[in-house]
Amino acid sequence: MWLIAGLGNPELKYRGTRHNAGFAVIDKFCEKYAVGLNESKFSGAYTKLRIGTEQIILLKPLTYMNESGRCIAPLAGFYRIPSEQVIVLSDDISLAPGRLRIRPRGSAGGHNGLKSVIACLGTEDFPRVRIGVGEKPERMDLAAYVLGKFDETDTKRMDEAYLEAVDACLAIVTQGVEDAMNRHNAAKSV
Repeated sequence: MWLIAGLGNPELKYRGTRHNAGFAVIDKFCEKYAVGLNESKFSGAYTKLRIGTEQIILLKPLTYMNESGRCIAPLAGFYRIPSEQVIVLSDDISLAPGRLRIRPRGSAGGHNGLKSVIACLGTEDFPRVRIGVGEKPERMDLAAYVLGKFDETDTKRMDEAYLEAVDACLAIVTQGVEDAMNRHNAAKSV
């Protein structure tokens, strides 16, 4: 069994913001497989589905970004999912809009949602898919930037990235993280 958790903030006012890139990927998963997040546990909305031979849980923590681990870790524990099978989706300001970066493990890289997941799981050993949202303008506050919405050009680019992130997660589940990295970490023109 796999857990795919998208990081974001639950209130409607945050929908479509840079910081909610993880939630947007979960939304694309739900659209693709015609499912809804109809179960709740540990302050999270989730659903279970089977893709091929793999059982997958799609999760949106409803704890707010900086407390995401308080939802993800207990749910993974409840379903006895090892950290190596917990895929976390997050925004990344160090990547160009629409660029993906997959890693099998690693630090939080300054991302408070990932810091929470690492602290609550007690390990950095879980795969993550980072979705580039672009670097903040020099004189802009970081919180204002990540809680801001994309312009029209980046919105189209991000919609494509969210679909690619779905494919990247499926590649991790079915072929392994190394294969997913080889296919989806390749630089592309943006």
